Amino acid sequence: MSTFLLVPGAGGAAWYWHRVVPLLEAAGHDVIALELPGPDERSGLPEYRDLMVRAGEGRGRLVVVAQSMGGFTAVPACRHLPVERLVLNNAMVPAPRECANDWWLATDWEAARIAGARDGGWTTDFDMEAYFFHDVDPDVLAAGAAHAHPEAEVAFTQPCDFLRWPDVPTTVLAGEGDRLFPLAFQRRVARRRLGLDVVPVPGGHLNALSRPQELAATLVGLASAD
Repeated sequence: MSTFLLVPGAGGAAWYWHRVVPLLEAAGHDVIALELPGPDERSGLPEYRDLMVRAGEGRGRLVVVAQSMGGFTAVPACRHLPVERLVLNNAMVPAPRECANDWWLATDWEAARIAGARDGGWTTDFDMEAYFFHDVDPDVLAAGAAHAHPEAEVAFTQPCDFLRWPDVPTTVLAGEGDRLFPLAFQRRVARRRLGLDVVPVPGGHLNALSRPQELAATLVGLASAD
C-alpha cells in the first residue's frame, strides 16, 4: 500500500482533505495531510517545500497529491522525496522558476475563466460562492470556517524552485465542474506544459470537499496502478 501525501492549496489548511483522508485509510493506505503556514508572511515556497520534505521523509514510496496552488509546493519537493506518482488535482502547473503571480497571465487564465462563465451561465464577476463553493455542502463550509485563511502574498512572489520537471509519473486531475480552472483551460495547460491529457473527475475546484468519494476512488485507482 502507498502513503499519500496531500498538499493543500492557498491558505495551507490540511482540513481541506478531511473528507478524503478516512476514505484513503479505509482502503488500506497511510495518509499525511500537510498543514502549511499559508497566512504567515515570514514563510513562503521554500519553507513550504521543506515542511513537505520533512513530512514525507522515512515514509516509503509516496503518492503526492497537490491541490490548486499546492502545485507550486509539490513540484520542487518531489526532487527530495521518493515519489512514485505526482497527482495534480485542479492544480496550478508551474513552469521552471515561475512565480504564482505570473502564472495567471502566462496561462491566459482570466480569459478562460470568463469564457467558461459565459458558456456555463454564471457570473463573470469574481465571486467566492460562484467559483469555489457552488457545489460544496453548506454544512461542510460552515465547519471549515475556522480553517479558512488567506494566503500571504510572499508565496505568490517567489519563483517555483525547479529547472526541469521531476522524473516522476504525473497525472493531472481536472474537475468537470471547476469554475475557477475550467476543464478546457486545464486541458490546454496540461497539454502545453506537460504534454499530458487530463483525467476528468467529478466536482468543482474544491472537489475534496464536494465529491470526496469519487476523488478518493480515483486516487486509490492511481495508487493501485503503480
